Amino acid sequence: MAEFKIGRLDGQPPRIRNVPIAVTPEGFWCCPSQAALQKTAKSPNQQGRPRGGASPAPSKASSVQRAQTISSEKRAQSTPARSRTNSDEQICPPPDAVSAPDPPKVAPAPAPEKRPKQHKISVGFGQLDTSDLKVVLYGKEGVAVKMIVHKNILAENSTFFADIISRQSPVSLLEVPDCEDVEIYVETVGLMYCKDVKQRLIKQNVPRVLRVLKVAESLGFRACIMSCLDYLEAVPWVGDEEENVVSSIRQLHDEDHRTNPLLKRVTSDVLANPPNDTLAHIIDLVLKSSEERGRREMKSLVLKLFKENNNINSNGSSADSCVMTLYSCFQNCLESLLALFRQASDPEALAEQSSDDKEQMFRKITLEADNLLWLAEILSDRHAADELTVIWSGQGELAELHPKIPVMHRHLVSCVSARLLVAVGKGEALPSKETRRRLLDVWLQPLMDDYRWLQHGCRWFDRTVVEDGVGQTILTLPLEDQQAVLLAWLGRFLKAGDGCPNLQRAFEVWWRRTFVRPYAELPGSSSASRPGRH
Repeated sequence: MAEFKIGRLDGQPPRIRNVPIAVTPEGFWCCPSQAALQKTAKSPNQQGRPRGGASPAPSKASSVQRAQTISSEKRAQSTPARSRTNSDEQICPPPDAVSAPDPPKVAPAPAPEKRPKQHKISVGFGQLDTSDLKVVLYGKEGVAVKMIVHKNILAENSTFFADIISRQSPVSLLEVPDCEDVEIYVETVGLMYCKDVKQRLIKQNVPRVLRVLKVAESLGFRACIMSCLDYLEAVPWVGDEEENVVSSIRQLHDEDHRTNPLLKRVTSDVLANPPNDTLAHIIDLVLKSSEERGRREMKSLVLKLFKENNNINSNGSSADSCVMTLYSCFQNCLESLLALFRQASDPEALAEQSSDDKEQMFRKITLEADNLLWLAEILSDRHAADELTVIWSGQGELAELHPKIPVMHRHLVSCVSARLLVAVGKGEALPSKETRRRLLDVWLQPLMDDYRWLQHGCRWFDRTVVEDGVGQTILTLPLEDQQAVLLAWLGRFLKAGDGCPNLQRAFEVWWRRTFVRPYAELPGSSSASRPGRH
């Protein structure tokens, strides 16, 4: 452990304070944080204000915050070359010092332009009596930090410093203007004095290690870069950290960073496209599950992930493969459901089955109908249900067998019809007018038969959405077809009332189109022949 002394620069008698310099477990090198540096830089004006005409007495806080340099350097202030970095007073030099020749420039960047009075802090590493180089960092808010270091340590660990020292030897002072992250810069230089850099990073968090990695990469500090990568590869990433880590790694100039094990956490070398075989396997596992809770939760999770996943939808080949997988699963479930409907609607087959077998059969009907509804939801959300409406509208046999199955087991089939009608009504599916009419002819009646059960037996059933979707689908048909469907609905609604979808809004639109403002006149008629214009 080494020591350095800091003294005052305001002309008052200095108060000497010994500060131990050591490598702490947190990797902090006796340098205040960036917030503390900025706060310290603003304090001199407030502390230097006289009170009541008397000169202000030096305080303990000001003696610590405003002390900037090692006391042994105060004797060298008469040398113009060193006074540029050792004293705040040299920011505005006296007249006799202006004409003094400037020393040769050894900094890699031009000297910073004239700034407001800067506040400087000195930080030393290792044995100060053997130091042979000073590095001055100029940060934000007028903060300047002077690091007292050793050439051999910096040259061994940093290609940046090694290049400067070899090209400009001898060099005793380096300046780094416009330093973006003074605090982390000092900490990274301090890590060059550690034998085990990775051990010093263990107690850090991911955002701080990413800052260290950025500075280490700019300095060519290879050992630190590898230690940061090893840390990031092993530590969990929480929240937005994954995106920040991947972005930082891909910005590295290292040619081999893409093969780093770190990126294997988020990328695969086996498949360039989304793994559709794995996707099909996941969907198959969910569809075949019979455990109620696990099935329900995984269906909800996969549906949410499908809604959030735009990558599969944006890539043409991947989108086609994904949709084909979903359609294949839908077709398999549909065939299974139709076979179960045939079995359940056959009186002779039912008579030969035990009560347990019947219960198992009806349970399978419920599961298969629920699978169809889930797949229809995914395809509708992805605007890929056009072909699905064609398939569903062609299930005349299934619709005929529908009334023969108890409503408590068949009602989810009507939910599939309702979801597809909502998709058409919202524009999520764009089938032909023939398909739209056939869909209504085949499935509107079974939907009305189950409507009362759907309202009271399904907690998630949204009556308003369904009625609006059915009504909008009807209104996309030719006017004659609208009339046929709505008149059939009207006869049912007048008998069933609340047990039937309320399509009054669609009825009003059809009424106005027909009786109030017809958009086309009959062939051979004139405007004068309209009713009310005689």
